[in-house]
Amino acid sequence: MNAVQAIDFESIFQYAPVGMCVSQNRIIRACNDALANMFGYQKEVLIGQSFLVLYPSPDEFERTGVRITPIMNAKGSYSDERIMKRANAELFWCHVSGRGLQKEDPHAYGIWTFDDLSAKRPVTAELTPREREIAALLVEGKTSKLIARQIGLSPRTVEMHRAKLMRKFTASTSSELVHKLLGIIR
Repeated sequence: MNAVQAIDFESIFQYAPVGMCVSQNRIIRACNDALANMFGYQKEVLIGQSFLVLYPSPDEFERTGVRITPIMNAKGSYSDERIMKRANAELFWCHVSGRGLQKEDPHAYGIWTFDDLSAKRPVTAELTPREREIAALLVEGKTSKLIARQIGLSPRTVEMHRAKLMRKFTASTSSELVHKLLGIIR
């Protein structure tokens, strides 16, 4: 017997310690129990749903799809930390990684993992969708200039959002803001 034949890939998918799903054009085609439990849905409810149900807003869903396309086209995969939404509307930080299975169309088919970071990084302030997007990019260590280029805003507009985030998190420096966003300082 071939060693690969002895591996039960369905069981590996279902019992993985992180949320996993297979997507087609940003529609969930298969998911494991860990993903359903993380987001507070029955697995059967998620199958056939757009990833939109996992995002805080339709705008964030659209912007994220547009933002990750060139990265997936270039690298074949994508990974970030962002705020997602559970079925009960609770927002939480999540590490998301994915790989497109068709290089010429990264959203056509993909495999995605989701890791709940809420125990390490609680969402502590009410943020607008744009602030959530900028906060996620700040956590990645990006400068205002890089963020502006990546999401199509002026650096001044990004600085304005960063200043609002600093007020909301009572941070006196950008470094302190990032630490608070990461949940290191409460």
